[in-house]
Amino acid sequence: MVRLPIVSNNIDGSNINNNIVACKALLLGCRLTKGTTSFGKRHNKSHTACRRCGKTSFHIQKKTCSSCAYPAKKMRNYNWSEKAKGRRTTGTGRMSHMKTMTRRFKNGFREGTQAKKQSE
Repeated sequence: MVRLPIVSNNIDGSNINNNIVACKALLLGCRLTKGTTSFGKRHNKSHTACRRCGKTSFHIQKKTCSSCAYPAKKMRNYNWSEKAKGRRTTGTGRMSHMKTMTRRFKNGFREGTQAKKQSE
């Protein structure tokens, strides 16, 4: 059994309480740290890359994406996160179809005609 010297400097005996906690930790074989030693244990991945959104948000055991809700048909989005909605809204990609729409709308979606020659 491990014994620590109990030293009390304070009237309230806070050092005694600290020593008792340290003794319990030593007996249980654990450390009194939440930092560096705990981070060394993190080597299991709970999330992997999502097929739909590409983020590392697809939970392997649950089989759902925490970012876009894949495999659900509807994309995940909430009004309380305006920034997240802006990251994946219209205009953030190539817009290969939509970028010609304003010009075509202005001309009334005409097709199969030729522009009239301008007379000088």
